[in-house]
Amino acid sequence: MRAARANARTVSAILPAHAWEVRSAGDGAHGLREYAWALVPLTGRDGFDDALLIRRSLADGERAYYLVHAPANTPLADIVRAAGARWAIEECFQAAKNEAGLDHYQVRHHSARYRHITLAMAAAAHLAAVRAIAHEKGDAGTI
Repeated sequence: MRAARANARTVSAILPAHAWEVRSAGDGAHGLREYAWALVPLTGRDGFDDALLIRRSLADGERAYYLVHAPANTPLADIVRAAGARWAIEECFQAAKNEAGLDHYQVRHHSARYRHITLAMAAAAHLAAVRAIAHEKGDAGTI
């Protein structure tokens, strides 16, 4: 099915049952995060495909929508794994904001913003490495 000009909710509502696949988005705090997923092609160019990825909760039917831009013929399992990694990535950015001041800048010039973000992300990576080393040595409570 191709979505022409319909909104995501409409497309989601008219998908046939065979368009949905139950897959895990990875481990969560309470085990595997299993949802029903559907991928609706939109457009494609230059060897990449654009698509609407729809996640439906198995418990209550709640839906979430993602715009996907991936290499042509990327398997649904790979796209779902990438969507599932979003939570961990957001946690890393939140930690970088809290621990390394990633969000403490004023945008005046692109080069200054770029330098600040680069320095903050390097500091966050260093802190993560120090934390991992301390954890390996059993000193995790000191960091």
